[in-house]
Amino acid sequence: MKKWTSAFQVAAVYVGTVIGAGFATGREIVEFFTRFGFFGFLAILLSGYLFIYLGAKIMVKAIEIRATSFEEFNEYLFGKKLSKAMNIFTMIMLIGVCAVMLSGAEALFSEQLGFARSIGTFLTITLAMLVMAVGVQGLFAVNIFVVPILIVFNFLVMCTSITSHHFLENFLFTPDGIESWKAGAAAFSYSALNLALAQAVLVPIAIEINDIAIVKRGGQIGGVLLTLILISSHFTLTTLPDPVVFDIPMAVIVKEAAAGIYFIYLFIIFGEIFTSLIGNMYGLERQIRRYAKIGSLWIHGGIIIIVYFISRIEYGTLLGFLYPLFGYVSLAFLLLLWTKPSSINN
Repeated sequence: MKKWTSAFQVAAVYVGTVIGAGFATGREIVEFFTRFGFFGFLAILLSGYLFIYLGAKIMVKAIEIRATSFEEFNEYLFGKKLSKAMNIFTMIMLIGVCAVMLSGAEALFSEQLGFARSIGTFLTITLAMLVMAVGVQGLFAVNIFVVPILIVFNFLVMCTSITSHHFLENFLFTPDGIESWKAGAAAFSYSALNLALAQAVLVPIAIEINDIAIVKRGGQIGGVLLTLILISSHFTLTTLPDPVVFDIPMAVIVKEAAAGIYFIYLFIIFGEIFTSLIGNMYGLERQIRRYAKIGSLWIHGGIIIIVYFISRIEYGTLLGFLYPLFGYVSLAFLLLLWTKPSSINN
């Protein structure tokens, strides 16, 4: 029973790290999947398989090679010389995604609640610093609380949305000029992006747990949950006539289809933005401490300052530029991870 509990904790952190501003708000799903119509659904199934198999493999392999950080894991995949470039790129990705998270929190407060962006900034930064002061247990606690709530509400919104008379028509629709190979490329790009980022959290967590059976099970459970959430979100987003014009399309749908839970859902979106932010900050802090022998509080403060200035760019613009770029560059990580032998296959 204890192993199952630990596996679900790992799964919650895995899901919480991947589901950030773009995922929870729907913007990321629109960018990579929903805009391709029915081909986008097929791409989600492919991406789901990659999350289930490779998410578990990262953690199993981390234990096998005794990697304590993404730097050591990248050195195993790329070799000593190429890993230096990949490590720099991974840190840039982590900082960039943290900026997207903070910008997403600001967009949530300004677009959906009508508050000043500064309120979203101050609240998010304050909470992040408090949780990070607790360490990995704070990371577990926040994800164990937020992730189950997100899953339940995600499916409630989906059930409300698919009762529309036009759901099947919208689901099967493929926009003019869309080619199937582009949807397939988006699936690989999306998985590569999120797995390359998730390793910053999954590698140190795997070593801390140090049990292959637990991390393998946790990775597989997390991958299945991510697939189900992707599918349910895609079903919901297909009911919106033009989802690409909104920064937070899921909130628009909830406001129209299930107004009674609108503010609760906004809270959940914020929770998922927050879990992804602290997950990436945790990975960055673990890496920086290898080179700078200073307190974690100073490291977190430095990360926040850098992230704050990058997040001044508009949320939709930042996500639309950074995520596809990071995804395609991360394809090398995906390919090497896939081809490396591991006991995950046993």
